[in-house]
Amino acid sequence: MTPSVISPKKLIEVALPLDAINAAAAREKSIRHGHPSTLHLWWARRPLAAARAVIFSQLVHDPEDLWRCENPGVEPNKQIKGHWTKARARLFSIIEDLVKWENTTNERVLEKAREEIRRSWRETCELNKDHPQAAELFNPDKMPGLHDPFAGGGAIPLEAQRLGLEAFASDLNPVAVLINKAMIEIPPKFANRSPVRPEPQAHRSGKLGLEETWKGATGLAEDVRYYGQWMRDEAFKRIGHLYPPIEVTKAMVKERPDLKPYEGEKLTVIAWLWARTVHSPNPAFSYVEVPLASTFILSSKEGKNAYVQPVVGDSGYAFTVKVGTPPSAAKGGTTAGKRKAFRCLMSDAPIHYEYIRDQGKTAGLGQKLMAIVAEGTRGRIYLSPTEEHESLAGTATPEWKPDVKISHWPGRTNVVEYGLTAFSDLFTPRQLLALTTFSDLVDEARERIRRDAVAAKLFDDDTPLDAGGTGARAYAEAVSVYLGLVVGRAADYWTGNATWEPGGGFVAHAFTKQAIPMTWDFAESSPFSDASGNWEGTALDWVPRAINIFTTSAAGYSSQRDAQSQTVTSSNFVSTDPPYYDNISYADLSDYFYVWLRRSLREVFPNLLATIAVPKAEELVARAKGTSVDGVKNSGVLHSAGGNVRLLKWAEYSSDWDPKSVDRLPIWEVLHQLIRVFNTDGESGAAAVFATVQSKAEAARQLAYRDDSCK
Repeated sequence: MTPSVISPKKLIEVALPLDAINAAAAREKSIRHGHPSTLHLWWARRPLAAARAVIFSQLVHDPEDLWRCENPGVEPNKQIKGHWTKARARLFSIIEDLVKWENTTNERVLEKAREEIRRSWRETCELNKDHPQAAELFNPDKMPGLHDPFAGGGAIPLEAQRLGLEAFASDLNPVAVLINKAMIEIPPKFANRSPVRPEPQAHRSGKLGLEETWKGATGLAEDVRYYGQWMRDEAFKRIGHLYPPIEVTKAMVKERPDLKPYEGEKLTVIAWLWARTVHSPNPAFSYVEVPLASTFILSSKEGKNAYVQPVVGDSGYAFTVKVGTPPSAAKGGTTAGKRKAFRCLMSDAPIHYEYIRDQGKTAGLGQKLMAIVAEGTRGRIYLSPTEEHESLAGTATPEWKPDVKISHWPGRTNVVEYGLTAFSDLFTPRQLLALTTFSDLVDEARERIRRDAVAAKLFDDDTPLDAGGTGARAYAEAVSVYLGLVVGRAADYWTGNATWEPGGGFVAHAFTKQAIPMTWDFAESSPFSDASGNWEGTALDWVPRAINIFTTSAAGYSSQRDAQSQTVTSSNFVSTDPPYYDNISYADLSDYFYVWLRRSLREVFPNLLATIAVPKAEELVARAKGTSVDGVKNSGVLHSAGGNVRLLKWAEYSSDWDPKSVDRLPIWEVLHQLIRVFNTDGESGAAAVFATVQSKAEAARQLAYRDDSCK
């Protein structure tokens, strides 16, 4: 039998300063600019404060249990017990400093925590110096790596890296893999470098290299910002005519005296507000497309109220914008209760959901411009729609659109029930053209960045980023990754599922929950305004700020691609995240915004991004891992069917399993077979199986639980 490992309890098993951790984690929710969560949308992100505290306390010994392991059989006296109390208080103090947001990049605080982690590892190595595999497993000069097999938003590997560990991250979803690459893998490669953008020269030293003024990832962030602005300027040259300003005419002022200060001015449009339409169910007005508006309120701010007022005539209707206190009916738009859904603006006839679904699937839903929101010198200006602006929106002709079908997930993707069956249906033609233009500009920016990098004296060995390159080509691809993520952020706003928030006066992003619900009235942002929903504030401004918070310690970097092989063969690592026994459906939700990542980054990570649009979850999983679905299934750890994937439970493993007859023997399967045999045949049966898997026994034991035989 392999000798037991002496491992004292970790601090997390005994006590933690939970109040301080919880307070820091709660505070983090209100931190927007600069937080890694703003790099790109991902579900169930973990607070960085909690991740740091958990990792630290998982690796640092509890003072009492350490003493007992070092002094087996000795009864502690009062003085020794007092030492434990003081030592715990010192560790608590480190955690309390560590979790504060302002200390996220504080090297003094971080180094104090790293030293405690290193000290605990040296203590573990000393306790196990007589272990027969001590040289391999307990090298005091080589810290354990950390592997998060379901890294998701990347908080755990990012903070492990910040604490000086070699971080391995992997995930089933390639979008999560891309986010983790952007957070963990790329910044260390290009740390402490000057930006390559050609200006301003005042901040350049004449050559590319280590710069006092460009520490960490600040140079990388600056280039993302610079070339993102270049993309904006180029896009305006190509499609700016589709986003014209609106002139305040004398006729408008006559109708709305409050517009007098703006008479004759051309105001930049922030957003066009649309309502979806169907043909009236009343035969007398079947030729009229009536609006399905959830509200007519444009601004609910006290003293700045504005609303849409429909003007109904004999043969149709028009929308006009009014200021002042709205009538009570304006709040509900044309809604008529849950059962009736909406009412016909022309005849007041009920419009049932069944009718809308039928119209959507057969003739398709239309849209009607309700209002225009413009930038004024004293805030938002709400204007009545014009025929010019409404017709111009329909002239956009995108050359490409994402026609991937949306898999219907009842209660989550109910847009499908209304005829919006492909991802392209979720965008207006103008939005499709804008996203396609900016996506294509990512490719053009990459070539421009490479030329500028060569001009800035960065060596160019033509090695790509995904092959480990750090030269001009790799750097250009790295910056392009972030520019592609900016496009992904923009897609969250430039969609028919984005809405107008009357309380705050801004465009609300579409993915407010993990679903694609039906939106009846939506806001179409202008990429070129200076307000909500634009390219700069909404998208570009957030990504460089997030980059600055990433750690750039090369010692903490490890490729996700390598994580699959390295952590399986090494016993010297810490694995996090519970196994997922429940079904995980990746269906098509991730495609909603990420089709634009695929398009804009197709030459950066072609193999990775090719998986984003696949409709089957099992293909998504397999390609993200660089293996085949059958290979994963045959490994004996995964069930994949019907668009869902999950890990097998012990009761699902075969009773005629023979470890000697299989080519692939995952530790996960070994452990769960032992559990199965123990539950069915007792200790003697488990012992017999245990004897046949000696090479995997210790790893399986470590996976099952941490040994506490030192007591």
